Amino acid sequence: MKTLDQVLKQVRTTDLSPAGSKTNSKPGTKAGTKKMVHESELVLEKTDSALHSARTNSASSGSNRDHVDVINQIFAEFELAYHNQFHKAYAQEGSLNLAKKYWLNCLSEFIPEVILRAARQVVKSQDYLPTVSSMIKACENTLPLFGLPTPQAAYIEACCALEPKHANNWSHPAVYLAAKATSWFALANETQATIFPAFEYNYHLLCQQVVRGEVLAINLPVALPATIAAPLSAAENKARMKKFRAKYGL
Repeated sequence: MKTLDQVLKQVRTTDLSPAGSKTNSKPGTKAGTKKMVHESELVLEKTDSALHSARTNSASSGSNRDHVDVINQIFAEFELAYHNQFHKAYAQEGSLNLAKKYWLNCLSEFIPEVILRAARQVVKSQDYLPTVSSMIKACENTLPLFGLPTPQAAYIEACCALEPKHANNWSHPAVYLAAKATSWFALANETQATIFPAFEYNYHLLCQQVVRGEVLAINLPVALPATIAAPLSAAENKARMKKFRAKYGL
């Protein structure tokens, strides 16, 4: 799957002149002006077609996109949205690849769909090219769009849950399931520095399922029956057998 930046690069390097077109029209003449307008329309048409194809491929990949694909995509969208600022910020050779690697490392704790949603929210709300710090804040503010608290808030909610755990008013089933997978005992007895990484890992896995459209549910324990059968003693078994034989004439 080609990302948007790859498509844009292909568009820039592709010969967009129509086949068989003459190139000897003089600038400043009506014929030359008409030819320039026509070629500009061809450029826009081909660019729109390429972008549409990239968006279609991106949508079909859904939540299977990995972090590298998403970082490439958001940088391509930043280039479109903040054109002059973008090229000024990454004017030096190799600076763009270095920035992508750095952003990948800083944003790897968030699932790809969250990064993509956050980037598009930033583009809509900011006039300037975003920094890593603003993207992290945007990612933390994107989880509520799925009804999910931040990992830190989820951890605190899990630690404060009362018994029985399943009966608490959970903000999202993912919090309960992440705490259960981590171990209630460990959450109650280990320090945050020790147990939070494990909880965060389990929580992110569950968040990824939610983003993919899966519905999480808290499985309630099976209720006890109204009556519990107790085994009969030897004397009771003997009395019942005698009664059974007398009833059927055995």
